Amino acid sequence: MNSRQRTLGHAAALITILIWGTTFVSTKVLLRDFTPVTVLFTRFVIGYAFLWCLRPRLLPLSGWKKELLFAGAGLTGVTLYFLLENIALTYTFASNVGIIVAVVPFFTALLAHFLLKGEGFSRRFFLGFAAAFTGIFLIMANGAFVLELNPVGDVLALGAAFVWAVYSILMKKIGVNTSNMIICTRRIFFYGIVLMIPALFVLPVNMDWHLMVKPVNALNLLYLGLFASALCFLSWNRVVEILGAVKSSVYIYMVPVVAVVASSIILGERLTWISLTGILLTLCGVMISEYRKKTRKSAKAKEEKAILQKS
Repeated sequence: MNSRQRTLGHAAALITILIWGTTFVSTKVLLRDFTPVTVLFTRFVIGYAFLWCLRPRLLPLSGWKKELLFAGAGLTGVTLYFLLENIALTYTFASNVGIIVAVVPFFTALLAHFLLKGEGFSRRFFLGFAAAFTGIFLIMANGAFVLELNPVGDVLALGAAFVWAVYSILMKKIGVNTSNMIICTRRIFFYGIVLMIPALFVLPVNMDWHLMVKPVNALNLLYLGLFASALCFLSWNRVVEILGAVKSSVYIYMVPVVAVVASSIILGERLTWISLTGILLTLCGVMISEYRKKTRKSAKAKEEKAILQKS
């Protein structure tokens, strides 16, 4: 893989995280009129329809093993992750959820180490994780250190982090590429939506079309459906393919950073010096993790060059 592809992968990851970080603002606006599962189901139906418009062609069945991978990706990346995260917010503080979900890269690295070839980690990964995790703790505290153990909500948030890590591994195993990216992502959405239907009969739902066509609600639903769901899942799946499951997951550290800055600019929420310190620590964690990979690849390239020169 050449440097241009890696650069594009990093750029796509950054843009995706910038959009995902602002979804908290859109969701917060929508939750004034809708329940969490209503917002979740609606946004992915919109995203699924949009992906059909982009490429109205069926993906041929490629064996039950591949279909199980698609179903697993839909279950973990679409259904379980968002349901667990949203339900966790009803049992525990948002700060708890934000901090716990930040362990996604750690879970991803552990799973990738045992399940994927060439996806290892080193001490620098753990150093970056420690810096980013500390920064995220400060960001979520935002000057008010309200952190209490709420077993049900905290366990659900931990489950959300774990299933997203599983999703990243599954995407690497599926092996999407530019030619089938849209169709594969649409297949994942399909399984995610189907597996979400049982939740509609268990959790509160309010599909009020009068509320949905209100300009502010319609715009936010379209933003979540078209950009945060369809386009961002497309780009993220490609990022995982280019950068790998571990390196791509490191960018998730930046979601709280974007969320806090966006909330401050759009919603006028307070941004304290503690939050700013947390943002700097989080960005340092990302850079430390990235430096580890670059250093390893650079050393390997020098070693191979030396061998060629001797021969």
